[in-house]
Amino acid sequence: MNTHICRRAAVAAAASVALAVSLTACGDSDEGDGRPGGSAKGYAVKIGLLLPENQTARYEKFDKPLIEKEVAKLTRGRGEVVYANAKQNAATQSAQVDAMITNKVNALIIDAVDSKAIAESVKKAKAAGIPVIAYDRLAEGPIDAYTSFDNEDVGRVQGKALLDALGDKAKDGQIVMMNGSVTDPNAKGFKTGAHSVLDGKVTVGREYDTVEWKPENAHTNMTAALTALGKGKIVGVYSANDGMAGGIITALKAAGVSPLPPVTGQDAELAAVQRIVAGEQFMTVYKRYAPEAAAAAEMAVNLAVGEKIDGIVNQLVDSPTSRDVRSVLVPGTALTRDNVRSTVVVDGVWTVSEICTEKLRAACAEIGLT
Repeated sequence: MNTHICRRAAVAAAASVALAVSLTACGDSDEGDGRPGGSAKGYAVKIGLLLPENQTARYEKFDKPLIEKEVAKLTRGRGEVVYANAKQNAATQSAQVDAMITNKVNALIIDAVDSKAIAESVKKAKAAGIPVIAYDRLAEGPIDAYTSFDNEDVGRVQGKALLDALGDKAKDGQIVMMNGSVTDPNAKGFKTGAHSVLDGKVTVGREYDTVEWKPENAHTNMTAALTALGKGKIVGVYSANDGMAGGIITALKAAGVSPLPPVTGQDAELAAVQRIVAGEQFMTVYKRYAPEAAAAAEMAVNLAVGEKIDGIVNQLVDSPTSRDVRSVLVPGTALTRDNVRSTVVVDGVWTVSEICTEKLRAACAEIGLT
């Protein structure tokens, strides 16, 4: 079964959750009785948050603090987020779920290291009466809800941007595709979306599924592709995320490739935005983490106190083990040199001073980022 088949939920009004979060069917009083069934805004919920790794900057810098902030807001400061990071180890994450069950959290938000391996842990949590929200990656098992980005759309955005950058060169050379880890179901969505745009328009000379999304593995793969295809034959590189894009660009430079071919990315990491400003990376997909985190926090708090979440969701999604999972999917935006200010700067993700180091001052001035 396709892990990312989406259908519109019946309640269309819920789509606005990406911009505004308010607890539905909960009292407006600042007071809560501290018991399930009381006002969710005043209930001292304990929300478990399990994130998969800390190599990607977004999890510690954005997702964790955003979820903590939303839970605090929704519970009038009485909610607690119990946090753990698996550092890319599925066994560690399973042990962390066990610890959360022992700690008697009221709801659990899980960004799975391995979507299949986490299924048994999800079953354990459910057996303990703990609702589970799959965050960012569609975990298997009896999950109650899911929030992420529209992964196939992200792949389509990347693929279209690469084609736009290539222009007439698309038919003259070959591209390398650097997909994400097979243990991450999101990677499949990005790959499917990218292929839907690229197939028939370009020749894919080499394609890799990169173990654990590691930049060093992408570097190794890119070096192998350069050896196999020849550095003069590669006109572009599809990279599923920014970390791998960094490894790819390092490999291209080491091989003496100049000018660099257009390279895609995802996550709008600071280093990637700086590479885009410098003209080394063509684009990244900027994903607004705030609406994703807000949706996860609201669903977790509501489920923790037995409230409904139907008015929050905007999609129904199938996983290999669950049908019609109530979900919130958020769209992504292509970020290039043309819109750095109107995306990550305006939204407060990165400041001009953070982006425009001394080395990049001239490049920043060139695009009006001063």
